Amino acid sequence: MRTEIASLGEFGLIDHLTEGLTLTNSSSQYGVGDDAAVLSYKADKQILVTTDLLMEGVHFDLTYFPLKHLGYKAAIVNFSDIYAMNGTPRQITVSLALSKRFSVEDMETFYAGIRLACEEYHVDIVGGDTTSSLTGFAISITCIGEADKESLVYRNGARNTDLICVSGDLGAAYMGLQLLEREKSVMKGANDIQPDFTGKEYLLERQLKPEARKDIIEELASAGIKPTAMIDVSDGLSSELMHLCKQSQTGCRVYEEHIPIDFQTAVMAEEFNMNLTTCAMNGGEDYELLFTVPIADHEKVSEMKSIRIIGHITKPELGCALVTRDGQEFELKAQGWNPLSEKDEK
Repeated sequence: MRTEIASLGEFGLIDHLTEGLTLTNSSSQYGVGDDAAVLSYKADKQILVTTDLLMEGVHFDLTYFPLKHLGYKAAIVNFSDIYAMNGTPRQITVSLALSKRFSVEDMETFYAGIRLACEEYHVDIVGGDTTSSLTGFAISITCIGEADKESLVYRNGARNTDLICVSGDLGAAYMGLQLLEREKSVMKGANDIQPDFTGKEYLLERQLKPEARKDIIEELASAGIKPTAMIDVSDGLSSELMHLCKQSQTGCRVYEEHIPIDFQTAVMAEEFNMNLTTCAMNGGEDYELLFTVPIADHEKVSEMKSIRIIGHITKPELGCALVTRDGQEFELKAQGWNPLSEKDEK
């Protein structure tokens, strides 16, 4: 069954997709249903606002990206930005531009992914907008979060001798994308071929259904560690390190042998004849947290299983470099995802 979106109209579609939404955060006073949402935050809280725009054909390919997973990921990437400020996401607004090839059922599936992400992370959907599109599907999500003033972490607080840490592992999302693109190419024009992703499930999950590292924020707080600077790894480790060092006016040294890489990522890179370190440094979309801590916190952070110390902050005149396993230094370059690059086809 296919229900045309035009049969509901703009407001009818919004009503349909947001039916039954309940508000769970005390700061959400009034959500969908009026000209604006009403939020009320305590005076001692700082309000965080972030927004992401995802475009079909640029950020996602619906040939292999399930709509429910896309909805989940669209919400998660915004949550990740709030956690990267050491904050807590509380509300989102969801705006969509749709072409006529999408049905009401398609949007139900997409919205189910957004709802699931919001349930998992205790975030309220409080508004949004829909409009028509002549070029496909566009998603704009704005996320509002909160943090105690003394808990906020910016990108500009790293200092010389601070330790550089990263959560999880790197490069898996990029290898998942390469795998999906390869299968898309193989299956082009063939309806009877089913891709075999056995043994590569982790790579697909990292690309199609990433998670925001709420757990890391909670673990750091429990250990009494406040990062001096933090950023999420969305455009690639190399790019994020350079952002952090530029804002902090420092240099850095990161060590190839300490970069955390999953086994499936290593196997896939070999299969594609790609340099594994390059994939980990420049792949992007890992949504892990990259942060710095004072050297005095070395023992505490070393005991955390989900966190790896990968280097240290230096004086700015030393620049930003990767130290290879054989001791050579290579200047870091921002080779990660650049959405405005004419050459980048990711």
